Amino acid sequence: MKVVINLAACCLAATTLVGCSMPSPSQNTVREKTADATAAIKRDSKAMAQGIKEGWTRDKNVDINSATKDQLETLPGIDAPKARLIIEHRPYPTPKALVTKKVLSQAEFDQIATKIQAK
Repeated sequence: MKVVINLAACCLAATTLVGCSMPSPSQNTVREKTADATAAIKRDSKAMAQGIKEGWTRDKNVDINSATKDQLETLPGIDAPKARLIIEHRPYPTPKALVTKKVLSQAEFDQIATKIQAK
């Protein structure tokens, strides 16, 4: 009887240990989770950088006569080719000259009119 109780206790202990232990993740699982985390950090870093860039220029008007290509690209609707075009047609006596020089359409100008100046 004592042997049966000891055997039962050993079986119960072994079952508890096996049932409660977590299997270690495989190398592929670790690699995939690391890749996912890295991709999320990369995506979030780009969003944070764009937010910082917008924050620095949000309340300031961009001078179309001296702004860099990157600064011009912070304006809504202005991509790299448009920014280069703005730079190529300098100087501008007024912001409206972007339209009269046919650098931007009226609709494009209307999007940025309150965010630019010509010094």
